[in-house]
Amino acid sequence: MSLCKLIPAVSLIASALALPLNAQETSPEKSIVRVNATLQSYNFLRPWEKGAPTPRRGLGALLEGNRVLVTSEMVVNSTYLELEHPSSGARVPGKIVGLDYEANLAVLEPANSDSEVFEGLEPLEFDSSVIAGDKLQVWQVEDNGDGVTTEVEVLRVNAGRYFIPGSIFLLYQVKGSLQARVNSFTLPVVKDGKLCGMLLSYSSKEQTAAVLPMPIITSFLADLEDGDYEGFPKLGVNIAQTLDETLREFTGIDDKEGGVFIRSVAKNGSADKGGIKKGDVILAIDGKSIDSRGNYNSEKYGKLSFSHLVSGNAKVGDKVKFDIIRDRKPMELEIELIRKSPEDFLIDPYMFDRGPKYLIFGGLIFQELTLPYLESWGDEWANRAPFKLVHANANPEQWEEEGREKLVFLSNVLKTPSTLGYEAISSVILTKVNGNEIKTIRDLAKAFEDIPADGIHVIEFNDYPKVIYVDEKASQIVNQQLLQYGIGQLQRLD
Repeated sequence: MSLCKLIPAVSLIASALALPLNAQETSPEKSIVRVNATLQSYNFLRPWEKGAPTPRRGLGALLEGNRVLVTSEMVVNSTYLELEHPSSGARVPGKIVGLDYEANLAVLEPANSDSEVFEGLEPLEFDSSVIAGDKLQVWQVEDNGDGVTTEVEVLRVNAGRYFIPGSIFLLYQVKGSLQARVNSFTLPVVKDGKLCGMLLSYSSKEQTAAVLPMPIITSFLADLEDGDYEGFPKLGVNIAQTLDETLREFTGIDDKEGGVFIRSVAKNGSADKGGIKKGDVILAIDGKSIDSRGNYNSEKYGKLSFSHLVSGNAKVGDKVKFDIIRDRKPMELEIELIRKSPEDFLIDPYMFDRGPKYLIFGGLIFQELTLPYLESWGDEWANRAPFKLVHANANPEQWEEEGREKLVFLSNVLKTPSTLGYEAISSVILTKVNGNEIKTIRDLAKAFEDIPADGIHVIEFNDYPKVIYVDEKASQIVNQQLLQYGIGQLQRLD
């Protein structure tokens, strides 16, 4: 491969010597806390199971009030958290008090106040002044508690993915050599002793890293202050560049500069509620012109993706002016920005700290379709996962227009007396059970409670085999057997 894939900071490969503590003006071990986590993820192919517990260690930045800042990736699906003094080794159970998987940030606190974990430690101040060319320091800690600082240089500031697909935020791209250490999954990054970011990933081949910047961190922390966390807004559109002259002429912008073409609009997102439609062209946001590639000119950082004007430069509830072209005519729209939670999507884009929703009936395994289910098929899931489910994920509009809240599908069939002849059926989307439309997994559970007079449930699908029949009495006997022989729970509806 010509490019080295970005890997989590836990996989850093030693390639150069970091500067020892006594060569630095600042003291890493005075303002950071070790974080130990036990993680246990859910199995989306066998939704009644969980994976084996796995440990993870990282370093958090100490904030005011004995709070510790880490990335959310550090604590994802955590079943136990522990905060540890970097030198003395004093430990205390921790708890999450703020979390945003889209922004990849989390704030931890000790679960009880009787702790020596923060003894002698000092909270970090913040620095949001970073620009390209600045020298930053990545903080690490040796096993013996000694601090180590490695200098990196900011190559550029741009917008890129953090942790969740589709979540695009501001990023510092830095260059420097980092050493591998056992507690280096997440690392604080400082400028002149002040916190300026958190390390997200590192490429040992290119010796480059991505840093989550302070402006996103400060917005996250400010949102947490009132106890009602709203998150970062999103526009909810899929765009195309307008570099092609034919497209520019077709949309009526051939005599204008820039603009991005709206290929699709997510239902009930900011754009949808604000009146943006498929086929529109966005020319400017709050007076900032958008070029043909989807960038605008930031006075501080240079060219940035227009998404930063929404997700990084505004907050939920802000009203933003859009200059657009519709049917070759200019228009102005004022759009109130909102955040659409993952549960509000037809297909959940991510699912952490909660298991997949499912229902097993007589050996038929039904689930609500999620992106994590598709990703369970591996890195090449777009080619390996069932085609019709992949297509539904990429094109949800058809199902949303039908009034679906979720896509319930038959994921697999266990070989039981109740399912004889149906063993080869899988990955088909459910439409009705006993004449009842199925919009969520709860609808399915309710439909099975409505037992037909002849005791035969009629299950309909959108595709082959179109319809199957299962016997109520036989299915209930199988359900009891499944509970006795390893499946501890036949359904998860919440």
